[in-house]
Amino acid sequence: MTTRSLALLVLFLFPALASPAQGAPASGDAAPASSALATRPWEYGAFFGGGFGVGDRSSFSFTNAGIRVGKVLSDPHLPGLLRGQFEYAGDLMPYWQSFTPAPGLRTVAYSYPGGTGQVTLPYNGGTFSGVSITPILLRWDLAPGKRLAPYLQGAGGLLWTNHKYPPDIIVPKGTPGGTSVWNFTPQFGVGLHYFVKNRQAIDFQASAVHISSASLGDRNPGVNASVQFQIGYSWWR
Repeated sequence: MTTRSLALLVLFLFPALASPAQGAPASGDAAPASSALATRPWEYGAFFGGGFGVGDRSSFSFTNAGIRVGKVLSDPHLPGLLRGQFEYAGDLMPYWQSFTPAPGLRTVAYSYPGGTGQVTLPYNGGTFSGVSITPILLRWDLAPGKRLAPYLQGAGGLLWTNHKYPPDIIVPKGTPGGTSVWNFTPQFGVGLHYFVKNRQAIDFQASAVHISSASLGDRNPGVNASVQFQIGYSWWR
């Protein structure tokens, strides 16, 4: 399944579940979502995801898979639509890949006193593999229905790749042009748990993710914006 197909699947499943699922007959607990969150539970989950770059990185695509652990830390607070509970979580992606344009040659413009010029240099594109960890994941679990439990979240993580990422022109050692194998991944997302049974849920999530080395390399072209989708399964204890 391509990342764009995964994105379309998630977008279609969100509205499909949001309407009939609240009134669906339940086995066991009649309201498994609200019952689970009422106990300030631990959340354990596994997920598969993918996405694509936006703007000047629209030729990039991503796939990933990992595990997540979280703990609901508060009782419900705030009024109206914002009513919810705070959850702290983290995730680990031992499988992370980014697919970028194939290696080749790139023409780069430059300037010098009195004029401008161009030079053709090799470009280190292709497939990049890595590991990502997100130790700071702050989630606001909105008031659940019978089976649906939506949430908002902000997170910050760290990404290591087997080659300097994102791809950039290759220049002689010691001159500007290198990126970094280490990048940071600040992000914001929205999601939904659909409880299929007591304390077990199918999870859907959409996030906007920024990838940047914070100038750890000589250059920091980054991936200013990407859209990432996840589908997973979670257990609540």
